[in-house]
Formats: sequence, structure tokens, C-alpha cells
Amino acid sequence: MSQSYVLDTNILLYLIRGSAAGISIDQAYGLRSNLQRHIVSIASQAELHVLADRNNWNAAKREALRLMFENVVIVPIDSQGLIDAYVRIAAADSDWPEGPRNMGKNDIWIAATSLYSGVPLLTTDKDFIFLNNNPIQVMWADPATP
Repeated sequence: MSQSYVLDTNILLYLIRGSAAGISIDQAYGLRSNLQRHIVSIASQAELHVLADRNNWNAAKREALRLMFENVVIVPIDSQGLIDAYVRIAAADSDWPEGPRNMGKNDIWIAATSLYSGVPLLTTDKDFIFLNNNPIQVMWADPATP
């Protein structure tokens, strides 16, 4: 059975760049061959558009970005359920037994998107691992593994 994921910004960036890590992650998780659509937080969409603007991406790379966003489900920040999920993730962040983790606000939105949608978060960022199985499922992909 195919698995849908909430794709973290870093996963999207690896896929856009077409790097060896992106190809490896794509193959390991069947991202492009999956018949189910993956989910992306609007925070990730905004982060990538800022990156494209800041780094003056060429037309081909911007087109790849546009096509990628056409093939995923973008979760906007406009529902009470997502706001409630944000509050829960922020609480998990501040109430961590070893002390607050101080997640970035966009990372909280991305994790909240996973909680709200009930879909595992796929990331290369170890900062999310502390949330695994409480309250979301985190799938960590090693970008160094070909």
C-alpha cells in the first residue's frame, strides 16, 4: 500500500535540486511513484518561494517548483483544527522533559500539518525526531545515504 507523507521543506528542496540525496529519498520512499498525493504546509511553500527569490533561481528551476506544488496538497493556515494542532505541537516543544526545544515557527506549522492531517512527516531534519510517536509520526530520511 502506498503511503502519503507531509513533506518537510528540506525534502522538497532535495527533490527540486535533483541531487543524489533527493533521488535516494525519492526511491526509498517512493515519493514520485506513489499514486497518493503528498501533503505540504503552506509554510514550506512560502519558505521555498523565498529561497527561489533570494537565490535568483532560473526559469527551469522555478518551473520545477511550480510543477511540484501542483502535484501535492497544500494545507493552508485557515482552520481551527490546524490551529489546535499548532498549539499542541508548541506545547510539546515547550514542555519537553529536558527543557524547551525552541522549534522555529515554520517547523511548528509543518509538524502541526502532520498532526492535523494524520499523515507521517518525512524530513531530513533531526529537530523533529523528539516528536516521533508523541504526537506525530516522524520518518527521518538520511540525506547522506545513497
